[in-house]
Formats: sequence, structure tokens, C-alpha cells
Amino acid sequence: MVLAAGAGSRLGLGPKALLDFRDAPLVEHVVGALRDGGCDRVVVVLGAEAARVRLCTDLGDARVVVNADWASGLASSFRTGVAAAQAAGPVPVLIALVDQPGVSGELVAHLLAEHRAGTVTAARFGPNARPGHPMVFDADVAAEAAARATGDEGARRYLRAHPEVLRPVDCTGLGAAEDVDVVGDLHRLRS
Repeated sequence: MVLAAGAGSRLGLGPKALLDFRDAPLVEHVVGALRDGGCDRVVVVLGAEAARVRLCTDLGDARVVVNADWASGLASSFRTGVAAAQAAGPVPVLIALVDQPGVSGELVAHLLAEHRAGTVTAARFGPNARPGHPMVFDADVAAEAAARATGDEGARRYLRAHPEVLRPVDCTGLGAAEDVDVVGDLHRLRS
């Protein structure tokens, strides 16, 4: 699942899904990385300017869902995406953020291969780095975390209450954690 519903208000350039990365919209890169890494189904959660994002991108056979409540924060997009990903039954859910150009197919494949039942497998880029996105949530864990999500926190509340399920996996050299949040981060789209 790709979370791409935000308006990019801190960046001030519109939805980050449409940022140019390697001559294509950033959301196309992230969807491609999930596909290249072995995700057989991809869900893209849109919100702000959803019609424009759809019009300006080629997301192939990814399932696009629109979170009408996107302005309430990340939690509503997380819930929308998990519900869409598990519509045909409970499955593990890999969650990627649209503003991370360092997501690669190799990174996704590594996380999927390292995932264990009952856990949240989280990318860690370096031995002292905090675990973060992308993350693979086991099916039951994804549903419970989505149910507890509020505001702009996504799964944070669930993970604080259940630290034992968090399984950091070293992903050094397979991608990067840096995101594009403010104008000073735009250089990450050129490297």
C-alpha cells in the first residue's frame, strides 16, 4: 500500500505524489518499487487533489482508493488503505510512503523475505537508526493497528502499546529512509 493522500502543505508544491522523480511522478516510482519487490497487489491511497493525481499518473493495475477524510490526518488514510488491501481477506500489508524516493524493489523484496508472522517488519538504515518505513504488517496486526490509529499518527499508538511486535530489519544499501517534506529536501529527488 502506498500512502499518497496528503496535500504536501509543508512543501507548498501540491500533492507529493506528483513531484517529479526520474522524469515521472514520484507515486509511479513508489508503485513500481512495490511491484519490482514482489507485491502482487498494490493499493494507492489518494486524497488531496485525487482527480488531478489520477489524471497525471499511470498507476497500471494498482487499486486506487480515495480517502475523503484525508485532511484529518494519516490515520484515516492508514485505515482506508488497510481496508482496501484486506477487502478480499486478511493479508500482510506492506506500507510505503509516497514521499520516500529511496524506496527500491530490492528494499521491498528484502522486507518481504524477512517478515515473520505476528510482527511489524520495519526498515532500518544503519545499526543506530530508528526503524521506519517501509513496514510490513502481519494481517491481524495491520487490522488492529488501523482500528487504533488516530489523527496524524498512523500505527504509532499501536506500536507504542505493543513494542514486542516491532521487528527492525537492516536495509543498509538497499534504499534510503529520507523523505521529502520541505523545500530543503527537494535535493533528494535529484540524487
